[in-house]
Amino acid sequence: MELANIKNVYFIGIGGIGMSALARYFKFIGKNVAGYDKTPTHLTDELVAEGINIHFDDNTGLIENAFLDKEHTLVVVTPAVPKQHTEWNYFTDNGFVVKKRAEVLGIITKGTFSFAVAGTHGKTTTSSRLGHILYQSGVDDQAFLVGV
Repeated sequence: MELANIKNVYFIGIGGIGMSALARYFKFIGKNVAGYDKTPTHLTDELVAEGINIHFDDNTGLIENAFLDKEHTLVVVTPAVPKQHTEWNYFTDNGFVVKKRAEVLGIITKGTFSFAVAGTHGKTTTSSRLGHILYQSGVDDQAFLVGV
């Protein structure tokens, strides 16, 4: 799925630090964003305040009609969601494009020059410093940083 063809992005498990960052990114670039999470948190409260519709019941009837357009909807799921999740199964059973968070990072960065930081310790610190250096150097960049 190409980023340009995506109109709607639906998140199953939107309340995690990495998923909420992606939701904000897609909202920022003008996509229609909504999602589900098991429990309300300060992150889900912030997303709702930013105009992202979130519900907390695993119920396909709560999914807005716009997100039922399988040609233009990307569904993003976190591994924290159990495989028997009703909404996840609805989307997979009905032929929607369903991707894990890591795969979505690939969609976002496709065709761009990217730095990726991996390792056991210091990834967030190193990534933050790299993003800051690029920003201070006047490079038109975007940084996805997730730390807990």
